[in-house]
Amino acid sequence: METIYSTTHYWLVNHPMITNFQWNQNSTFGSSPLFLSLTVLTYLTLTFSFHHFPLLPTLSPTSLRLISAVHNLFLSLLSLIMAIGCSLSAFHQMPRHNWTWVICFPTNHTPPRGPVFFWAYIFYFSKILEFLDTLLIILSGSRSRRLSFLHVYHHAVVVVMCYLWLSSSQTLFPVALVTNASVHVLMYAYYFLCTLGFRPWWKRLVTNCQIIQFVFSFLISGLMLYYHFTGSGCSGIRGWCFNAVFNASLLALFLDFHSKNYAKKKKDVSKNKLS
Repeated sequence: METIYSTTHYWLVNHPMITNFQWNQNSTFGSSPLFLSLTVLTYLTLTFSFHHFPLLPTLSPTSLRLISAVHNLFLSLLSLIMAIGCSLSAFHQMPRHNWTWVICFPTNHTPPRGPVFFWAYIFYFSKILEFLDTLLIILSGSRSRRLSFLHVYHHAVVVVMCYLWLSSSQTLFPVALVTNASVHVLMYAYYFLCTLGFRPWWKRLVTNCQIIQFVFSFLISGLMLYYHFTGSGCSGIRGWCFNAVFNASLLALFLDFHSKNYAKKKKDVSKNKLS
């Protein structure tokens, strides 16, 4: 057991590429505002074009299922690795006997380097990889997974959020990364099983976990704000403000989605029983 932990810790925390990682603004690949802007604008432009115009080649259902299965399985496993990697890295990188570091990075004393920021960097690019979700929905023409405003808005803006984590050494991001990645393990596992022809019972659980994730982020943010205003301050507070507004908008959209999809179904079931 100890050997497994040591090996895992090496490959997810102590590997030189991870330990020596450093985000250098406008130098590290993907660290410039231009890269961020072009990435988001390209995603929105292609999504609009492919959604409204028949520009994409037609794929057979078998090919589409295979691509979707590989994509969903890969993202589920990657999410698991990121959740474990960031958790181990946070315990490794935080100052001794200072648990508040995970919630409140000390202002001007937390440069974006080390294993925790490495996993934020991987997470940042995983969100760009998730753009393929949109492409697969468009290619499938699935009625059960329609291209909604929530989907496109979430995929576009979350990349900006992850960029701010790194560029501002944003406080509290390790908690957000671990919770979000954990939810995505479940979500992409669900979609993977669907591509294999199974319909897991826990579809609603995925949405519930996403809502709980946002509620939890606001609760933990209250503790962070306490440390911020009663101490010497927390790093990247402006980036956190953007994140808080974004999360609030997502919570409202997910609650609306939950109400329309599950409350309505429950109502229809009740009506059928009465009739």
